[in-house]
Amino acid sequence: MNTVGEVLGGYLTYRLSKKGGKQTLERKVGKLRAEMVYRGFEKFGSITVLAGALLPPPFPFTTVLMTAGVMQYPRKKFLSALMAGRAVRFFAVAWLGRIYGQQMIGFFSRNYRALVCLLIAIAVAAGIGALIYFLWYRPMKRKERKLENQS
Repeated sequence: MNTVGEVLGGYLTYRLSKKGGKQTLERKVGKLRAEMVYRGFEKFGSITVLAGALLPPPFPFTTVLMTAGVMQYPRKKFLSALMAGRAVRFFAVAWLGRIYGQQMIGFFSRNYRALVCLLIAIAVAAGIGALIYFLWYRPMKRKERKLENQS
């Protein structure tokens, strides 16, 4: 079901970007990054979609989907690469869950209290860091920029 949902969502992005054109992609991801993805697509085509579908979430996969649409990449090749990549990725996740799932559940249920305390400590530290950033560091940088612009 995950694979079907991902392929449908990817195809929707592909179709919308096909109509939006290069300007839409370059506005969303920047001209430099768009040029880099264009070159990758010209060289490797389906492998770019397949590799993007396999990589975990920090990878900007939407850029790959949009580039496929913008460059008028053949629909059948696009869908087959997307489906294969996502199917392999989700199969790997399910396989790892099957192998290590019970061990992870046991670990988290044994160490529940310590992990909750750790998460609370991380949240408090992140909150303090955000306060420092927004109340002290960011205004200081703005003042420095104003002084530089006045010079």
